[in-house]
Amino acid sequence: MTRPSDCHRYLDQYLQFLAFERGLSHNTISSYASDIISFLKFIDNINISNIKAITPNHISMWLHSSRLQGISSTTNARRLSAIRGFFEFLVSEGVLKGSPCSLIKGPRLGLRLPETLSVEEVSMLLEAPKPDSPIGIRDKAILEFAYATGVRASELCGLEIGQIDFSLGFVRVRGKGDKERIVPMGHMAIDALERYLQEARPMLQRKRGLSPHVFLSQKGGPITRQCFWQILKKYAQKAGIAKDISPHTLRHSFATHLLMGGADLRTVQLLLGHENIATTQIYTHMDIEHLRETHRRYHPRG
Repeated sequence: MTRPSDCHRYLDQYLQFLAFERGLSHNTISSYASDIISFLKFIDNINISNIKAITPNHISMWLHSSRLQGISSTTNARRLSAIRGFFEFLVSEGVLKGSPCSLIKGPRLGLRLPETLSVEEVSMLLEAPKPDSPIGIRDKAILEFAYATGVRASELCGLEIGQIDFSLGFVRVRGKGDKERIVPMGHMAIDALERYLQEARPMLQRKRGLSPHVFLSQKGGPITRQCFWQILKKYAQKAGIAKDISPHTLRHSFATHLLMGGADLRTVQLLLGHENIATTQIYTHMDIEHLRETHRRYHPRG
Protein backbone atom coordinates (compact mmCIF):
# COMPACT_ATOMS: atom_id res chain seq x y z
CA MET A 1 0.00 0.00 0.00
CA THR A 2 1.38 3.42 -1.00
CA ARG A 3 0.78 6.10 1.60
CA PRO A 4 0.72 9.85 0.97
CA SER A 5 3.93 10.19 3.02
CA ASP A 6 5.60 7.93 0.45
CA CYS A 7 4.58 10.42 -2.22
CA HIS A 8 7.53 12.58 -1.28
CA ARG A 9 9.73 10.02 -3.02
CA TYR A 10 7.65 10.42 -6.17
CA LEU A 11 7.57 14.17 -5.63
CA ASP A 12 11.39 14.25 -5.61
CA GLN A 13 11.42 12.33 -8.91
CA TYR A 14 8.88 14.73 -10.38
CA LEU A 15 10.86 17.78 -9.32
CA GLN A 16 13.99 16.30 -10.92
CA PHE A 17 11.99 15.74 -14.11
CA LEU A 18 10.88 19.39 -14.07
CA ALA A 19 14.46 20.55 -13.55
CA PHE A 20 16.41 18.36 -15.94
CA GLU A 21 13.91 17.48 -18.67
CA ARG A 22 11.63 20.49 -18.63
CA GLY A 23 14.35 22.96 -17.65
CA LEU A 24 12.12 24.95 -15.29
CA SER A 25 13.65 27.56 -13.00
CA HIS A 26 14.36 26.92 -9.32
CA ASN A 27 11.63 29.38 -8.28
CA THR A 28 9.00 27.72 -10.49
CA ILE A 29 9.89 24.26 -9.20
CA SER A 30 9.73 25.50 -5.59
CA SER A 31 6.26 26.90 -6.27
CA TYR A 32 5.07 23.58 -7.71
CA ALA A 33 6.54 21.70 -4.75
CA SER A 34 4.77 23.97 -2.26
CA ASP A 35 1.38 23.48 -3.96
CA ILE A 36 1.76 19.69 -4.18
CA ILE A 37 2.89 19.41 -0.55
CA SER A 38 -0.17 21.43 0.47
CA PHE A 39 -2.39 18.89 -1.26
CA LEU A 40 -0.55 15.92 0.27
CA LYS A 41 -1.01 17.40 3.76
CA PHE A 42 -4.73 17.82 3.10
CA ILE A 43 -5.02 14.18 1.97
CA ASP A 44 -3.16 13.04 5.08
CA ASN A 45 -5.49 15.08 7.31
CA ILE A 46 -8.59 13.36 5.90
CA ASN A 47 -7.00 9.96 6.52
CA ILE A 48 -6.52 8.81 2.93
CA SER A 49 -3.85 6.14 3.30
CA ASN A 50 -3.60 4.93 -0.29
CA ILE A 51 -2.76 7.31 -3.11
CA LYS A 52 -4.74 5.09 -5.50
CA ALA A 53 -7.86 5.88 -3.46
CA ILE A 54 -7.69 9.59 -4.25
CA THR A 55 -10.71 10.64 -6.32
CA PRO A 56 -11.80 13.81 -8.14
CA ASN A 57 -14.05 14.49 -5.15
CA HIS A 58 -11.03 14.73 -2.84
CA ILE A 59 -9.43 17.27 -5.15
CA SER A 60 -12.66 19.28 -5.24
CA MET A 61 -12.76 19.18 -1.44
CA TRP A 62 -9.20 20.51 -1.28
CA LEU A 63 -9.96 23.35 -3.69
CA HIS A 64 -13.14 24.20 -1.77
CA SER A 65 -11.22 24.18 1.51
CA SER A 66 -8.69 26.54 -0.05
CA ARG A 67 -11.44 28.95 -1.09
CA LEU A 68 -12.86 28.94 2.46
CA GLN A 69 -9.40 29.94 3.69
CA GLY A 70 -9.54 33.00 1.42
CA ILE A 71 -7.24 31.69 -1.29
CA SER A 72 -7.93 33.39 -4.63
CA SER A 73 -9.26 31.69 -7.76
CA THR A 74 -5.99 32.48 -9.54
CA THR A 75 -3.98 30.73 -6.84
CA ASN A 76 -6.37 27.77 -6.87
CA ALA A 77 -5.96 27.50 -10.64
CA ARG A 78 -2.20 27.44 -10.17
CA ARG A 79 -2.49 24.80 -7.43
CA LEU A 80 -4.70 22.63 -9.61
CA SER A 81 -2.22 22.93 -12.46
CA ALA A 82 0.60 21.83 -10.14
CA ILE A 83 -1.10 18.69 -8.88
CA ARG A 84 -2.47 17.89 -12.35
CA GLY A 85 1.10 17.80 -13.65
CA PHE A 86 2.20 15.68 -10.69
CA PHE A 87 -0.56 13.09 -11.22
CA GLU A 88 0.07 12.97 -14.96
CA PHE A 89 3.71 12.22 -14.15
CA LEU A 90 2.64 9.37 -11.82
CA VAL A 91 0.48 7.96 -14.61
CA SER A 92 3.33 8.17 -17.13
CA GLU A 93 5.63 6.39 -14.67
CA GLY A 94 3.10 3.59 -14.13
CA VAL A 95 2.38 4.42 -10.49
CA LEU A 96 -1.29 5.20 -11.23
CA LYS A 97 -3.58 3.96 -14.00
CA GLY A 98 -5.37 7.28 -14.34
CA SER A 99 -5.26 10.81 -12.97
CA PRO A 100 -7.89 11.89 -10.42
CA CYS A 101 -7.57 15.37 -11.97
CA SER A 102 -8.90 14.22 -15.34
CA LEU A 103 -12.50 15.13 -14.47
CA ILE A 104 -11.67 18.40 -12.71
CA LYS A 105 -12.28 21.45 -14.88
CA GLY A 106 -10.04 24.42 -14.37
CA PRO A 107 -10.29 27.92 -15.80
CA ARG A 108 -9.58 28.32 -19.50
CA LEU A 109 -6.03 29.45 -20.03
CA GLY A 110 -4.25 30.62 -23.16
CA LEU A 111 -2.23 28.11 -25.15
CA ARG A 112 1.28 27.84 -23.76
CA LEU A 113 3.70 26.92 -26.51
CA PRO A 114 6.97 25.28 -25.51
CA GLU A 115 10.23 27.12 -26.17
CA THR A 116 12.00 26.13 -29.38
CA LEU A 117 15.15 27.06 -31.25
CA SER A 118 15.21 28.26 -34.82
CA VAL A 119 17.05 26.19 -37.42
CA GLU A 120 19.84 28.78 -37.34
CA GLU A 121 20.09 28.61 -33.54
CA VAL A 122 20.29 24.81 -33.64
CA SER A 123 23.11 25.05 -36.19
CA MET A 124 25.02 27.43 -33.90
CA LEU A 125 24.47 25.11 -30.94
CA LEU A 126 25.68 22.02 -32.80
CA GLU A 127 28.79 23.82 -34.02
CA ALA A 128 29.70 25.09 -30.54
CA PRO A 129 31.61 22.00 -29.25
CA LYS A 130 35.21 21.77 -30.44
CA PRO A 131 35.91 18.12 -31.32
CA ASP A 132 39.59 18.37 -30.35
CA SER A 133 39.34 16.43 -27.07
CA PRO A 134 37.43 13.35 -25.83
CA ILE A 135 34.88 15.57 -24.05
CA GLY A 136 34.47 17.85 -27.06
CA ILE A 137 33.95 14.87 -29.37
CA ARG A 138 31.45 13.38 -26.91
CA ASP A 139 29.51 16.60 -26.51
CA LYS A 140 29.31 17.07 -30.28
CA ALA A 141 27.89 13.54 -30.60
CA ILE A 142 25.39 14.12 -27.78
CA LEU A 143 23.99 17.31 -29.31
CA GLU A 144 23.87 15.92 -32.85
CA PHE A 145 22.12 12.75 -31.64
CA ALA A 146 19.63 14.62 -29.43
CA TYR A 147 18.52 16.94 -32.22
CA ALA A 148 18.53 14.22 -34.91
CA THR A 149 16.28 11.88 -32.92
CA GLY A 150 14.23 14.09 -30.59
CA VAL A 151 14.77 11.67 -27.71
CA ARG A 152 13.96 12.49 -24.09
CA ALA A 153 16.85 13.20 -21.73
CA SER A 154 16.26 9.91 -19.88
CA GLU A 155 16.29 8.00 -23.18
CA LEU A 156 19.59 9.58 -24.23
CA CYS A 157 21.26 8.97 -20.88
CA GLY A 158 20.09 5.35 -20.82
CA LEU A 159 21.09 4.63 -24.43
CA GLU A 160 23.14 1.46 -24.84
CA ILE A 161 25.43 0.49 -27.72
CA GLY A 162 23.27 -2.48 -28.67
CA GLN A 163 20.38 -0.15 -29.47
CA ILE A 164 22.25 1.50 -32.38
CA ASP A 165 22.21 0.00 -35.89
CA PHE A 166 24.76 1.92 -37.96
CA SER A 167 24.22 -0.23 -41.05
CA LEU A 168 20.57 0.85 -41.30
CA GLY A 169 21.02 4.25 -39.68
CA PHE A 170 18.44 3.65 -36.94
CA VAL A 171 18.34 3.58 -33.15
CA ARG A 172 15.95 1.54 -31.00
CA VAL A 173 14.79 3.97 -28.34
CA ARG A 174 13.43 2.64 -25.04
CA GLY A 175 10.74 5.08 -23.96
CA LYS A 176 8.26 5.33 -21.12
CA GLY A 177 6.85 2.04 -19.93
CA ASP A 178 9.88 0.32 -21.55
CA LYS A 179 8.20 0.70 -24.96
CA GLU A 180 10.53 0.64 -27.95
CA ARG A 181 10.37 2.75 -31.08
CA ILE A 182 12.63 2.95 -34.11
CA VAL A 183 14.05 6.38 -34.96
CA PRO A 184 16.37 7.27 -37.88
CA MET A 185 19.51 9.19 -36.95
CA GLY A 186 20.62 11.01 -40.10
CA HIS A 187 24.13 11.02 -41.53
CA MET A 188 25.51 13.92 -39.45
CA ALA A 189 24.52 12.29 -36.16
CA ILE A 190 25.87 8.95 -37.39
CA ASP A 191 29.21 10.53 -38.32
CA ALA A 192 29.49 12.25 -34.93
CA LEU A 193 28.54 9.04 -33.07
CA GLU A 194 31.01 6.88 -35.01
CA ARG A 195 33.86 9.29 -34.31
CA TYR A 196 32.92 9.42 -30.63
CA LEU A 197 32.75 5.63 -30.30
CA GLN A 198 36.08 5.15 -32.09
CA GLU A 199 38.16 8.02 -30.69
CA ALA A 200 36.69 9.36 -27.45
CA ARG A 201 34.60 6.73 -25.68
CA PRO A 202 37.47 4.21 -25.23
CA MET A 203 39.46 6.91 -23.40
CA LEU A 204 36.54 7.71 -21.08
CA GLN A 205 35.77 4.03 -20.47
CA ARG A 206 39.29 3.28 -19.22
CA LYS A 207 38.51 5.16 -16.04
CA ARG A 208 35.90 2.66 -14.85
CA GLY A 209 35.80 -0.40 -17.09
CA LEU A 210 33.24 -1.91 -19.42
CA SER A 211 29.88 -0.16 -19.69
CA PRO A 212 26.99 -0.81 -22.10
CA HIS A 213 26.00 2.87 -22.13
CA VAL A 214 26.87 5.01 -25.12
CA PHE A 215 27.46 8.40 -23.51
CA LEU A 216 29.94 8.30 -20.64
CA SER A 217 30.94 10.91 -18.08
CA GLN A 218 34.52 11.98 -17.39
CA LYS A 219 34.60 9.32 -14.66
CA GLY A 220 33.57 6.58 -17.09
CA GLY A 221 29.97 6.02 -15.93
CA PRO A 222 26.82 6.89 -17.87
CA ILE A 223 26.00 10.60 -18.02
CA THR A 224 23.07 11.80 -15.94
CA ARG A 225 20.16 14.01 -16.98
CA GLN A 226 21.74 16.80 -14.95
CA CYS A 227 24.99 16.37 -16.87
CA PHE A 228 23.09 16.50 -20.19
CA TRP A 229 21.32 19.67 -19.05
CA GLN A 230 24.65 21.27 -18.09
CA ILE A 231 26.16 20.36 -21.47
CA LEU A 232 23.29 22.10 -23.24
CA LYS A 233 23.59 25.20 -21.06
CA LYS A 234 27.34 25.37 -21.64
CA TYR A 235 27.16 25.28 -25.43
CA ALA A 236 24.05 27.47 -25.68
CA GLN A 237 25.98 30.15 -23.81
CA LYS A 238 29.03 29.55 -25.99
CA ALA A 239 26.88 29.88 -29.13
CA GLY A 240 25.40 33.15 -27.88
CA ILE A 241 21.86 31.76 -27.58
CA ALA A 242 19.96 33.91 -25.08
CA LYS A 243 17.03 31.51 -24.63
CA ASP A 244 16.82 29.41 -21.45
CA ILE A 245 17.05 26.00 -23.11
CA SER A 246 16.74 22.47 -21.72
CA PRO A 247 16.84 18.94 -23.15
CA HIS A 248 13.13 19.34 -23.85
CA THR A 249 13.91 22.42 -25.97
CA LEU A 250 15.84 20.27 -28.44
CA ARG A 251 12.99 17.75 -28.48
CA HIS A 252 10.47 20.52 -29.18
CA SER A 253 12.72 21.94 -31.89
CA PHE A 254 13.08 18.51 -33.51
CA ALA A 255 9.29 18.12 -33.76
CA THR A 256 8.63 21.69 -34.86
CA HIS A 257 11.27 21.64 -37.60
CA LEU A 258 9.91 18.35 -38.95
CA LEU A 259 6.41 19.82 -39.25
CA MET A 260 7.76 23.01 -40.80
CA GLY A 261 9.53 20.82 -43.35
CA GLY A 262 6.31 19.03 -44.31
CA ALA A 263 6.22 15.94 -42.05
CA ASP A 264 2.76 14.67 -41.11
CA LEU A 265 1.58 14.67 -37.51
CA ARG A 266 1.29 10.88 -37.27
CA THR A 267 4.95 10.44 -38.24
CA VAL A 268 6.06 13.00 -35.67
CA GLN A 269 3.94 11.22 -33.05
CA LEU A 270 5.72 7.91 -33.76
CA LEU A 271 9.17 9.50 -33.70
CA LEU A 272 8.49 11.24 -30.38
CA GLY A 273 6.96 8.14 -28.81
CA HIS A 274 3.71 9.87 -27.85
CA GLU A 275 1.01 7.35 -26.99
CA ASN A 276 -1.77 9.82 -27.78
CA ILE A 277 -1.66 12.00 -30.90
CA ALA A 278 -3.37 14.77 -28.90
CA THR A 279 -0.04 15.26 -27.11
CA THR A 280 1.66 15.83 -30.46
CA GLN A 281 -0.95 18.30 -31.68
CA ILE A 282 0.65 21.13 -29.68
CA TYR A 283 3.22 21.27 -32.49
CA THR A 284 0.47 21.92 -35.01
CA HIS A 285 -0.30 25.11 -33.10
CA MET A 286 3.38 25.98 -33.10
CA ASP A 287 3.54 25.56 -36.87
CA ILE A 288 0.52 27.84 -37.21
CA GLU A 289 2.28 30.42 -35.05
CA HIS A 290 5.30 30.19 -37.37
CA LEU A 291 3.08 30.78 -40.40
CA ARG A 292 1.33 33.68 -38.68
CA GLU A 293 4.63 35.32 -37.75
CA THR A 294 5.95 34.86 -41.30
CA HIS A 295 2.80 36.48 -42.67
CA ARG A 296 3.11 39.40 -40.25
CA ARG A 297 6.74 39.94 -41.15
CA TYR A 298 6.59 39.72 -44.94
CA HIS A 299 3.05 40.53 -46.07
CA PRO A 300 2.50 44.20 -47.00
CA ARG A 301 -0.63 44.30 -44.82
CA GLY A 302 0.49 41.80 -42.21
